Amino acid sequence: MNQSVHKALKLLDQFTEDTKELTLKELAEQTNMPKPTVYRLLTTLEARNYVYKIKRNDHDSRYRLGLKLLELGSLVSSHMQLREIARPFMEQLVGDINEVVHLVIVNHSQATYIEKVESTRALRLHTRIGKTLPLYIGSGPKLLLAYLEEEAQAAIFEQIHPADKRPETLKKELQQIRRQGYALSISEQDPDTTGLSFPIKNHTGEVVAALAVSGLSSYFEGEGLTDIKEKTRQTAERISAKLGYTG
Repeated sequence: MNQSVHKALKLLDQFTEDTKELTLKELAEQTNMPKPTVYRLLTTLEARNYVYKIKRNDHDSRYRLGLKLLELGSLVSSHMQLREIARPFMEQLVGDINEVVHLVIVNHSQATYIEKVESTRALRLHTRIGKTLPLYIGSGPKLLLAYLEEEAQAAIFEQIHPADKRPETLKKELQQIRRQGYALSISEQDPDTTGLSFPIKNHTGEVVAALAVSGLSSYFEGEGLTDIKEKTRQTAERISAKLGYTG
C-alpha cells in the first residue's frame, strides 16, 4: 500500500456531512499524523483541487472538500444512472437473442465494460465488469472510437503500435462504422466469436456508450445476424430514448 496515498485519503475521509470544515490542527489530531505531514499533504490536495482553504484571518484557516471531488462524483453518478437505465433493456435483449450483452464506455484513452448480462449458452467470453481494452480492439471499443472527436482520435492513433493495428486501416474502419451506424468485429477478442455494437446517445446526441452483443460467429450469419442486428439496434435506441435522446 502506498503510504502517502493512504494518508491523503485518510485526510479526505475526515470530512463528513456534519463536519464540512476542518483546521490543520483538527486534521492532524483526528488522523494522528504530525502537523508538517498533514500540511504537506493538504498543499498537494489543494493544488489538485481536492480541497480548498478558507482563510478567515491570520489565525483561522480551515479546509473544505474541493470541486475535483464533485467532478469525479458526477462521473460516477452518470455511469451508475446509465447502468441502472440500461440493465433492464439488456436483460430483455438477452432474452430475445440469447447472446452476451455488454455496456461499454470510454475511460480516458481506453474502453471499459461497466455492465454485462450473460446468455444461457455454454460459451464464456473473457469479459467482465471493469475490464478495460484499447479503443481499437472489439466492436464496442471501436464504435466508441469512431464517434470521438478528431483530436481525441488522433491522440489514440499516436498510442497504437503498427504491429498492433495500422492506423490507416483503422481510420477506414472507423469511417465505415460512422456511415453504417454500427460496428462489427470477428475474432478480435476471443477466437471464433463475433461482436456487434450500436451507439447509445444522451439528450444532446452525444454517444455515451456502446451496446455490444457477442457470441459464437456461427450464430452471427445470414438471418441470425439480421435478427441480432435489428434487435440490438432497437434496444440501443430505447436506451437512448430513456436518456433523453430524441433524434
